[in-house]
Amino acid sequence: MADVEIRLRVNGRARHDSVPPRLTLADYLRVTCGLTGTHLGCEHGACGACTVLLDGEAVRACLVFAVQADGSEVTTIEGIAAPDGELSLVQAAFREHHGLQCGFCTPGFVISATAFLAENPKPTDEEIREALSGNLCRCTGYQGILDAVRAAADTDGPA
Repeated sequence: MADVEIRLRVNGRARHDSVPPRLTLADYLRVTCGLTGTHLGCEHGACGACTVLLDGEAVRACLVFAVQADGSEVTTIEGIAAPDGELSLVQAAFREHHGLQCGFCTPGFVISATAFLAENPKPTDEEIREALSGNLCRCTGYQGILDAVRAAADTDGPA
């Protein structure tokens, strides 16, 4: 199959690339864009490690083809912090509340929590658990992650 031309914005920067039709968005971000913070865990959409924002919605980048993102805005973990490097509220809360250990799942959790808090800025603990239920972590036991999202929700300002 012939490559397909796509135009999109990744972390605020315009991109124009020619990609194979079956290239996943995760592989496009990692290989073509060099944004390796989007991790590949299960490649079935079950673990959440590859979660990115596609036009503001949290999606599993392993389940989306790059050509489907044509004309869209994609935000990866590398694009969550402020341009000057200041961590987002969610990133800072993960650091402060020990919401990570090995760090493999962390980008997916941060992206998922960011999207969730944008839609539900004052969630209950049960809503936080439900929102993050699609992300898997093998290290933390989840309490630090839940504490981090709760802290970010309790802080006034954008996630």
